[in-house]
Amino acid sequence: MKRTKGLTAALTAVTGLVACAGLIGCAGPEAEAKPETAVPDRFYSQQLDWKACGDPKLDEAGAQCADVTVPLNYAEPEGATLTVAISRIAATDPARKHGVMLSNPGGPGGAGLDFMVDVGKAMTPDVRASYDLIGMDPRGIGRSSRIQCHWPVGMGLRSAGVDAAAFAESAAAQADLAARCATEEAARLPYITTRNTARDMDVIRGIFGVDRISYYGTSYGTYLGAVYTQMFPDRSDRIVLDSAADPDNYGTVGMMQAMGPANEAALDLWADWVAARDGEYHFGTDRAQVRGAVQDLIRQAADKPIRLGEYEVDDHWLPLVLFVGLDSPQQYGMLAGQIRTLADAAAGKPVELDETLNATLGYALKARPEDNSPQMAVLCGDVAAPRDPAFYLRNVEAARATQPVFGPFSNNITPCAFWAPPAEPATQVRNSVPALIVQSTGDTRTAYDGAVALHRDMSASRLVTLKDVPIHWIFGRYENACAYSAVNTYFRDGTLPAEDVTCRAD
Repeated sequence: MKRTKGLTAALTAVTGLVACAGLIGCAGPEAEAKPETAVPDRFYSQQLDWKACGDPKLDEAGAQCADVTVPLNYAEPEGATLTVAISRIAATDPARKHGVMLSNPGGPGGAGLDFMVDVGKAMTPDVRASYDLIGMDPRGIGRSSRIQCHWPVGMGLRSAGVDAAAFAESAAAQADLAARCATEEAARLPYITTRNTARDMDVIRGIFGVDRISYYGTSYGTYLGAVYTQMFPDRSDRIVLDSAADPDNYGTVGMMQAMGPANEAALDLWADWVAARDGEYHFGTDRAQVRGAVQDLIRQAADKPIRLGEYEVDDHWLPLVLFVGLDSPQQYGMLAGQIRTLADAAAGKPVELDETLNATLGYALKARPEDNSPQMAVLCGDVAAPRDPAFYLRNVEAARATQPVFGPFSNNITPCAFWAPPAEPATQVRNSVPALIVQSTGDTRTAYDGAVALHRDMSASRLVTLKDVPIHWIFGRYENACAYSAVNTYFRDGTLPAEDVTCRAD
């Protein structure tokens, strides 16, 4: 094995990392809630300079883009400012226009300027006629005064690996990522949060001169949408939350832990699919054989990282390839080909790196085109994470028996363990704002139980359940007549279903 530290030695090494927390602002209690500060009218009344977006996808859709100026810190609105980039695809029939629809594609950390191009294609013509569709790169992301931590890798999420020594490596790497962000972005990090993005959305609402905004969000975007309804309930119109996060479980611990069982279940389905095609992929003829081949490959990568072109894929990163591929059954063939390529490379066979695997590894290992530090800026800025590395290692080890592939990933330590405390308490969502929640039972990113919890927290909501499909993000990605009809009906006339709805794959 390349790692020889035992459990005690690894814990001792990792625990020392917490000492760096004081250097990056981890010491001290979290801030208490403060009343909202009045935002000067000049932010709400600013005139936008609409221009071509300079992006082929947006330009082809006829979108225009503009920059919105918002306070860096809403508690000090006369201080420093940020730029938030937005796009607008105009309603196709201004005479029938109902209003303005904002959006978010998830992440957190996802740039959303072009998001509504895809979502708009799932809308019926009468819905498209009714809304100006607004894409947005949230603060600190994409074109919106992007956070730049200059990480040596792309991702702040990775597996803990196969043993305690691998976990110690992982924890050291995560502490380094947090320290880099603190060094590069200390002045802005406290304000790259969901609550501030919700405030930015309300500034955008004011700029458009409307009393209320409609909204479509998926994945993390459901949390942002829910937070907006909590902070601005009287300014929320028709709200659709697709593939929903549990706001009480949001963050890098509970939300991540919920991904473990969901991804193991999806891995079972994928293994069945691959086993039925053993003549093509050669991993075995039943679920157990395919799973065994995957787990053997992870152990092999721990002994000797798999060399694939410019990449070295070890036990920290191989589970991430699986995680990326398992969020849609439409990707099963793509993922099987990727794992076959990695297995062949591990065996010393000549391989070709396809575009999809190159994209995943380039983003994760090489920060190409940019690192995903804005994701951690939002997650760590929203919710405090436990500081003690032993907490994470105990959870990793406890999960291995039932979650051999994803337990070490979904329970691993993240940069949030070494981050400054949030500037504001986490938002508790409890309201009666009407909303439509859409969720698949097999979702691997935001587990189904989270949508049920959000449905309970938003007492006037309705839940549309897509049964027995392991898909994340439905409307605009996974065509389903039942779910699409519910969303389009709500956006068209504001009518929620009389009761919760259960849909099945077409």
